[in-house]
Amino acid sequence: MAGHSKWSNIKHRKAAQDAKRGKIFNKLIRELTVAARQGGGDPEDNPRLRAAMDKALGSNMPKDTVQRAVDRGAGNTDGDAMEEVVYEGYGPEGVAVMVEAMTDNRNRTVSEVRHAFGKHGGNLGTSGSVAFMFHRQGRLTLREGVDEETAMEATLAAEPEDIETLEDGRLEVVTTPDSFGAVKDALVEAGIAPEASDVGLYPDNYTRIDDAELGRRIVGLVDRLEDLDDVQNVYTNADFDNAILEELHD
Repeated sequence: MAGHSKWSNIKHRKAAQDAKRGKIFNKLIRELTVAARQGGGDPEDNPRLRAAMDKALGSNMPKDTVQRAVDRGAGNTDGDAMEEVVYEGYGPEGVAVMVEAMTDNRNRTVSEVRHAFGKHGGNLGTSGSVAFMFHRQGRLTLREGVDEETAMEATLAAEPEDIETLEDGRLEVVTTPDSFGAVKDALVEAGIAPEASDVGLYPDNYTRIDDAELGRRIVGLVDRLEDLDDVQNVYTNADFDNAILEELHD
């Protein structure tokens, strides 16, 4: 899972930058609203909403802002016409890219996404072109020093899918989207609250990137896509060499 560990580092850095600009709140509010609209406003009965609320609160969104977004979605008020769309494409050198968006105008969004791919050496693909490479999972990264037996005992009743060891030696608990909340609660109750947790799309296999210029081009594409107002999340199967990762952090 080296690729996942490295790409997560980049995404966490980018998320921190977005949070400073206040930009991430708009995306989180959209996710909260749509999750509540589709599955109801009770996070106990709506795993997607539970994950969205955890992410929003983890990004320091005020609780009343979170609740207003949930109430809006649950009541389907204000004429909210947002719909979810997923785009698939290829970045530089054919790396796979998945783009999740929420929009009230599909024509505008697909035009902006296609333009972003084209400007950064990629191209928008057809439905199904890369989706088969990704699966939606919950992932919870544990602090350094937690051993596998402890993690297994804490989460066994919540039925995680797997416990993996990341490149830096920390453990990561893998779950289905539906069991994400129960596993997280079990970890917290056992006194080993995860350092990071999220539900998203993760590739089955990664494409090794060992060229610095190529790495910059891929991150440039992801940055451009994530800067689009309608785009919620961007995922790729790029696995960066350690030396390149250090350059990208600079």
